[in-house]
Parts: sequence; structure tokens; C-alpha cells
Amino acid sequence: MNLRKIIHVDMDAFYASVEQRDDPALLAKPVVVGGKPNSRGVVCAASYEARNFGIHSAMPMAEAFRCCPHAIFLPVNIPKYQEVSLQIRQIFLTYTPIVEPLSLDEAFLDVTGSTSLFGPTDAIALTIKQRIQQELNLTASVGVASNKFLAKLASDLQKPDGFVIVQPDKIQKFLDPLPVERLWGAGKKTAEQLHKLNIKTIRDLHRLELGYLTQLFGISGSQLYHLARGIDDRPVESDRMVKSIGRETTFASDTADWNVLEAALLKFAIDVGRNLRKEALRGKTITLKVRYNDFRTVSRSHTLSQATNLDDVIYKEACNLLREVSFKQPLRLIGLTLHNLTDKLERQLSLFSEPQRDNEALTKVIDLLKEKYGEKSITRARLL
Repeated sequence: MNLRKIIHVDMDAFYASVEQRDDPALLAKPVVVGGKPNSRGVVCAASYEARNFGIHSAMPMAEAFRCCPHAIFLPVNIPKYQEVSLQIRQIFLTYTPIVEPLSLDEAFLDVTGSTSLFGPTDAIALTIKQRIQQELNLTASVGVASNKFLAKLASDLQKPDGFVIVQPDKIQKFLDPLPVERLWGAGKKTAEQLHKLNIKTIRDLHRLELGYLTQLFGISGSQLYHLARGIDDRPVESDRMVKSIGRETTFASDTADWNVLEAALLKFAIDVGRNLRKEALRGKTITLKVRYNDFRTVSRSHTLSQATNLDDVIYKEACNLLREVSFKQPLRLIGLTLHNLTDKLERQLSLFSEPQRDNEALTKVIDLLKEKYGEKSITRARLL
């Protein structure tokens, strides 16, 4: 049996580490990336010094400030992080073309066909880790295994600056002592059910029959059964299609003003439509997300009969979904996402339809914002 040779690289506290690298005055200090502490955003990244105070990703900035008032709060600088991510990617591509990025700060690499040229898998992984440190002055945690699940699990076990190899003949020994929460699909509710059955470790789960787990959890039970044995047949996909394209914003102050919400959706529809066309994609399912001032989040979705990347269609459907949402409480966040994407052309479009639709949609945005905030509040150039 020919086993795959998979590496998972996960950068340590990526955004915060880049900021600390670029400003030595931030080294060894609690750094939080996400904006000002009195803003309504959330933590995008926290240095390990900040994590010692209980700060973590997706935590509201105000709560992060309460955890550590003396932390250094920085804005998000996506262009900078993208540039560093590309530099890391170039290191990966030195050793294999089969790279599956999961985000700016982590990726899978399949080096099965690279070992004859670059040596054993663990040597390749260690070289990549060392090059990231030496060339970019950043640390990464790396996992090496025969499949994606095990490699990702390994990279997470000894953060930061970890390096864990799962030998093919020691997979069960590696898995057995770990808590069931380490398995993909074992979320909070599933873990609670397993704990009630006195199933707390992967060793405990490994003893259960497939039929019993399927009876308890359906399809997820089959997944748990196989992962508890280290079985994961998914390939590393170097040319993954984008699964969704969306936009969202947190308002400076809570609002239930239809004009404000409509203007936000119209701007989102233009951005999403433009990005879809740039990627030669169309979306069939439109999802609206809103978050109330008590942080309760609600979503509404509609699947079209025909996939689209046209701004006005996206906007119209988004407004229809917004009408299904209760406005008894004001909203702090609104988002719009298209998923169920396809690159297949279902019908021929006019050669001139996209620019024309962009112009029509932009004109609607401008008219709405002028009506709301005054004639001089916005220009076409500022929206483009």
C-alpha cells in the first residue's frame, strides 16, 4: 500500500507575529490585531503573550480590552499579510506543486512525489520550517503524516513552533490518548453525548462499532469511526474552487434603518458580483446574515433556479431575504454571501451586460447615500 506523504503548515499567531516582526518594540508584548479596543469589531489574531490573558480569535474587542487593558491593539493590515503569505507559498512551491491553502496562514502540501528529489518527508518538512524562520523571521508549527486529518492534528499539538511526525505504524498509539474533541465533527454537542456514554478519549471511541456510531450520529458517526482509526482519504487539492464569496460589515452603531441596510446590501451585491465575474463564477444560493445587538445571529437563504453573478439579481434577492428578518431589535452586523458556486455558463450573456449592470448598481448606491447623507457625501470614484 502506497501511503501519501502530507505536510500541514500552520503559522503561529500569524497576523500578530508579522506585526511583532516588523516592529521590534512589540516583541514579548501582548499584541491584539483587530482594531481599536473601543471598536465594535472582533479579534482577528492575538500574540501568545495576549493569549496568556485569555484573549482569542473572534472575541469582541471590548472584551479583549477587559482581559488585558495594557495590550497593544492594532488595525488589520490584510495587504501586508497577503504579501507575507505569498512569500511563504513560494517556499512551499519549491518542494511540490500540490499545495492546498486553507487561509493566509495555513496549507496542506502533498510531497509524495517529491521525496526522490528532496529526501524523506520529515526532512522536507523541517527544511520548510527552517526556511520560514530564516528567510521570513516567523515561526510555523508543522505536522507530518499519511493523510490530511493526521497532519493537521499533528501541527496543532505542540504550538507554537511545533514539529510533530505521525509514523504510519504508530497512528493508533498517537490517537488513543487524545480527547474526542480532537476529531473533526466532534463538536460541543457531539462531545457532550459521547461524554454521557463515558467516551472521553479516542481510545474509548475506537472500541465502538460502526453500526452503533451510525445509529447515534448518522453520517457523522461513520466519519467519527474512520477518523478514530486515522482513516482519511481526501486528497490535497491544489486547484480548489472557491466555495463562497461574501461581504459583511459591523455598523458603528446599531441600526434598524432600512435605507442604511439597503445601501449596505447594494454595495455588497456590487462587490460580490464583481468578484464572481473576476473568478468566472456564478452562485446559486444567496445567504443573508444579520447579528442583533445582543449578539444573536440569524441567517436566511434562497436558492435560485439559475446561478448568477449579476449585481441587480443578487441585490434583489438580498432585499427579499432582509424582509424576512425581524427588526424588533436593531442590527450590529449584516452580511451577504453567495455559495453553491459553479464555473459553468448556463446561458449566454450580453457582451456589454456586466459593465452596464455595474454602472446601474453604482448609480443606485450613490443615489441612496446622497439621499441619506447629503449631495456631497460620496462620489463614484470613491466607490470604485
